[in-house]
Amino acid sequence: MEPAVQTPPRRGRRKPSTTETTTQTSSAVLPQTTPPLDQEPDLKAVAETPRPRFSELGLSAPVMRAIEEMGYEHPTPIQARAIPVVLSGQDVLGVAQTGTGKTASFTLPMIERLAGSRARARMPRSLILEPTRELALQVAENLTLYGKHLRLNHALLIGGESMADQRAVLNQGVDILIATPGRLMDLFDRGGLLLTQTGILVIDEADRMLDMGFIPDITRIVSMLPANRQTLLFSATMAPEIRTLADQFLHLPEEITVSRPSSVATTIEEALLVVDEHEKRRVLRKLLRRKNVQNAIVFCNRKRDVDVLYKSLHKHGFAVGHLHGDLAQSLRFKTLERFKAGELQILVCSDVAARGIDIGGLSHVFNFDLPFNAEDYIHRIGRTGRAGKTGHAFSLASPRQKLLAEAIEKLKHAPIPSISIDGIETLPWADPEQENSHPERREKRHGKDRGGRQNRHGENRDRDRTGTGNASRQPVRDKDEAGGISIAPTPAFDHDAPRTGFGHDTPAFMLLPRRNRKAEHDDQVGPIQHRGTV
Repeated sequence: MEPAVQTPPRRGRRKPSTTETTTQTSSAVLPQTTPPLDQEPDLKAVAETPRPRFSELGLSAPVMRAIEEMGYEHPTPIQARAIPVVLSGQDVLGVAQTGTGKTASFTLPMIERLAGSRARARMPRSLILEPTRELALQVAENLTLYGKHLRLNHALLIGGESMADQRAVLNQGVDILIATPGRLMDLFDRGGLLLTQTGILVIDEADRMLDMGFIPDITRIVSMLPANRQTLLFSATMAPEIRTLADQFLHLPEEITVSRPSSVATTIEEALLVVDEHEKRRVLRKLLRRKNVQNAIVFCNRKRDVDVLYKSLHKHGFAVGHLHGDLAQSLRFKTLERFKAGELQILVCSDVAARGIDIGGLSHVFNFDLPFNAEDYIHRIGRTGRAGKTGHAFSLASPRQKLLAEAIEKLKHAPIPSISIDGIETLPWADPEQENSHPERREKRHGKDRGGRQNRHGENRDRDRTGTGNASRQPVRDKDEAGGISIAPTPAFDHDAPRTGFGHDTPAFMLLPRRNRKAEHDDQVGPIQHRGTV
């Protein structure tokens, strides 16, 4: 039984090499509907270092024909480095962010290596693991474009689709299987999949796999693959955990690092407005109505803010959709398709939901929150201002977010221009040192406001709704001899005291005896007593 993919012999043991390159946000990335214009900030440097061509990378005529039909001639840095290495059969450890063309860096050489052989039923010849359904669908679209002149087929194994239909496709034989770990393990455990003939494994977005808790599943999947496979691992960051995975899954890999962009394309017009936190939704609505927005993405840092902002914009008549990780996959896919089709004008989403999704050519990007990671700012606004068109990026910040803004400006070596708009009140930055040293704010952080009541951090006030003081539930405060205030422990609970609950009566369910499991282990039996207080 011949393996599905013939892996060429290793060229001896050698140390992994690391290649460090830098990409511009607007550089050519496969695939795009319109070939972007090259951004050449230094014409002299470009003239001295000629850019490689796809024709120089060792790709066959059918693959080159597909690339030329899409209008591309020059590969991105990671494509130029990774494609020859993957063609040679060597393992690859790639560190590259979405937007650098990494999908083509492994799909192009993969279809090149798989051409000329046929797959067997239930035995895919190669496997691409993606953390989300959206990323898997995007890879499938790329394979359709790149392999249209080759007799290769691919299949998706993702949640939200019929398991019976996916099993039927696998029974016909699949050259490239694109899957999410959970659905793959589900089908494998049901006996619908064998991985003994899988010669190429791609683990994409490994850092996100780590965040989503998929590493145990991936470890099990790798254990079911042939030992002589070729493994390609890609990650946006090189955290220690990713290095550990690489040491575990890869054999003498070629390390290719493409640094994340640290500059903004010259076609993007930036603007920053410092406003009150509670006014941000109103300010955003004004910007959406005044700035001739054709289509836009609004980024929020938290999923709950995505939901709140989506409901607010929908209430005010905007054609808006939203994306975040807690939404059903079918809804996320439908929302994305409606946005791409122009049915939705605005898409509110989190960084995690937008990561890896190819949504370019936007007229506007809005940062409803400044990102906690400065590099995410570059990636967010890089979705506009492509193909030589002017894009607009507006960021809203509260006065206490000065440090986040400074981190972004330090990364891109330029300030974010502050603007003022009629009808929108802008505020000055708050001084972080004064915020921390102000006695009133320091007292609030410890759970007490100026009126002596517990604020939202302390959760309680001096008096409850019935008018009865809650001194029995609060620490006892006494003045010491020096005139200061000391805190005494709360008195122990008195089991003989009258129990009170809702309406000062003990609810019936609280009087039922319950097992004390801890007491049973201590050879003590007896019901748990309840205080009955709320």
